[in-house]
Amino acid sequence: MKENKIWRLTLDTNPEDCNLQCIMCEEHSEYSDFKQRLFEQTGIKRRVMPREWLENIFLQAKELGVREIIPSTMGEPLLYKYFDDILELAEKYNIKINLTTNGTFPRRSAKEWAEKIVPVTSDTKFSVNGATAQTAENIMKRLSFEHQMAGIKTFINVRDKYYSETGQYSRVSFQLTFMRNNMHELEDIIRMAAGMGVDRIKGHHLWTHFPEIEDLSFKCCPDAIEEWNRIVKRAYEAADKYRRPDGSKILLEQIYPLEHKETEEVPYEYECPFLGKELWISAMGKISPCCAPDELRNRLGDFGNIQNRRLMEVIQSPEYIHLKKTYKEHPVCKTCVMRKPVS
Repeated sequence: MKENKIWRLTLDTNPEDCNLQCIMCEEHSEYSDFKQRLFEQTGIKRRVMPREWLENIFLQAKELGVREIIPSTMGEPLLYKYFDDILELAEKYNIKINLTTNGTFPRRSAKEWAEKIVPVTSDTKFSVNGATAQTAENIMKRLSFEHQMAGIKTFINVRDKYYSETGQYSRVSFQLTFMRNNMHELEDIIRMAAGMGVDRIKGHHLWTHFPEIEDLSFKCCPDAIEEWNRIVKRAYEAADKYRRPDGSKILLEQIYPLEHKETEEVPYEYECPFLGKELWISAMGKISPCCAPDELRNRLGDFGNIQNRRLMEVIQSPEYIHLKKTYKEHPVCKTCVMRKPVS
């Protein structure tokens, strides 16, 4: 693996706070007992990153040369009560926010949120899992697809206006989970996104946290892999056909054919996109090397806590260096859905 400086941090600021129940979510799915098990093990009902940690994290991030910070990928970040503090610190330390949100715009209107978010973000990724209300709402339980799309259009209008006035551009992406009950609509998602002025569509294959969703994975059997590979071919044809308002092509990322052996494990040559490049900090301060589900992350080792260990110490530690060198042999990494072909 190439030696790269850490350029991005993810802060799982408020994992319990979400207004949706996406079926594939480790914590909020109707199939999940994660929060109950966590309470039984720790007595903690709700994890929230303390406000007083934030400036220290941004300061350490600046010292590391971090260019982006992602605020929460578990709960809905716009529900984090200190989210405005994150935006202010991003401006203070000149670190861009890379936001992933479910597009429901809680607590403020879409326009109000956009006016706060756009000036300090490099990318805003909206979780979109269908081109129709029936598909999207079946996956993202409690979602109003109509409200989500209207809010994203408003957000893009604010983004475009800000760009025309300042020359500063903030990318908008659709973030997908690749599943057998939504990717039949991928061509229509591309058409819809391109027409709205979305810059990029990206995503990842399903983490099968629960038995109830195992058959939704494209890695569940050879037939599903063939199904996915046909979808990939049509997706690139759609990206050529459906253009953004300025005539440019929408960017497709992490949408590539699967190999048949991926029903068991990923090809050895696939690389980790995170080690040596990114770190995660949980709401309780635990430092992790990647975004694997909590139980799997714990098997990768103990990398300390932000309350008593500096990020620079983590990336220079023997355990982190060892993982970087040997991860392809680690059982967790052998089946990771985030590893990808060398670009």
